[in-house]
Order: sequence, then structure tokens, then C-alpha cells
Amino acid sequence: MSTSPVEVAIASYGMGNLGSIVNMIRKLGHRSRLCTTPGEIAEATKLILPGVGHFGRGMENLQRAGLVPALNQKVLGEKVPVLGICLGMQLMAQSSEEGGDIRGLGWIDAAFVRFRPERAAHRIAVPHMGWNDITLRKPSRLFEGSGPNPRFYFVHSYHAECGSPEDVLAETEHGYRIVAAYERDNVFGVQFHPEKSHRFGLALMKNFIESC
Repeated sequence: MSTSPVEVAIASYGMGNLGSIVNMIRKLGHRSRLCTTPGEIAEATKLILPGVGHFGRGMENLQRAGLVPALNQKVLGEKVPVLGICLGMQLMAQSSEEGGDIRGLGWIDAAFVRFRPERAAHRIAVPHMGWNDITLRKPSRLFEGSGPNPRFYFVHSYHAECGSPEDVLAETEHGYRIVAAYERDNVFGVQFHPEKSHRFGLALMKNFIESC
């Protein structure tokens, strides 16, 4: 367990309001830095890739800011722990139907697809919006102490299909079972918003900063 404040680097690339994440980290007694340049990313010892919005635009913004090589070096080269949140989780995958031919960062063998209402057992709304329980598929330091039925807040129209089942960390249900979180080595991704998920989100963020 951490005994001194940790500085968390937050990749800032123009996709979403980061204030809630900054405030949550401050509430936990840690520091954060909004990183807009490769040099700032290069100093990271713990990294968050957040985001809200369009997959293709997100990748274009990362490329335009020159952040992709620096992010790859930290995550793939130096194995710095990284947490992708919502769009950030999607950008860590190989691709998304939302982005057409635009490739993702490729840190996880996964593709994102739009919800398939025809697969659902009942009529579903898209986007999936609101609170849902998740079911853990393997042990993880990210969810230590979260209890048997942690609940998180979701807002999304696309979900992951993982090429490797062992990467699936948690699932939830919106008409059918979908991936709510994945994990491989130092790469963690969550489809929900910890910063909007009250005590469950606070516990997850604490675990990521202090234990992962």
C-alpha cells in the first residue's frame, strides 16, 4: 500500500472533461498531471488514458499531438501501469467499428463493435446508459475489496470483443453479456466511468494508484 502521494499522468488530448478524474485523485491524497506533450508522458510512472467521444477523432487527436510513440514506449517498453477509461479503453484496442479503417493503439487484442439489438433477449436502448452490476471473471488488484456485486456507471454505444478470453476481467449485461473491463499485464481498461461511480469508483481508482 502506498505510503506517500503518487503523481498520476493523465493523457489530455481534447476528448472529455478531466476535472472529475483530477478531483477523485486529489480526494485520494495523490497528485495528477495533465499531459499534453510527449515529454510530459515520458516522465509518467502511472498513466490514465481517459476520454469521451468518437474513436476515430480520439486516435486522430493522439496522433496530431504526437503522443502515440511516447505512450507506446511507456506502456509497451517500460511496462508502466495504464488505466483506460471509456473511450480510453476503446483506444487501447486494435479497432472500433466507430473508427472505420482507423487503427487503435493495439495494446489489447480486442475490437469494439456497436451494440447488436438483435442479439438481446429484450429491447435495449443504445447508448447503454446508467448503473449496472459487474461480474468479475478473474482475480485482480484493480477490484480488491469491491465486494461480490460492485456497481458502476456506464455511458457507451460500443463494446469490446476480446480475441483472448483470458484478457476479460469483468462483464456486465445490457440485453446480453458484454465486456466491462479487461486486463493484460500492465494494461487495464474499464468501459464504465469510475469518476461517476461514487464509492465503487473511488475504491477502484485507489487500487489502481496504490496497488496495480
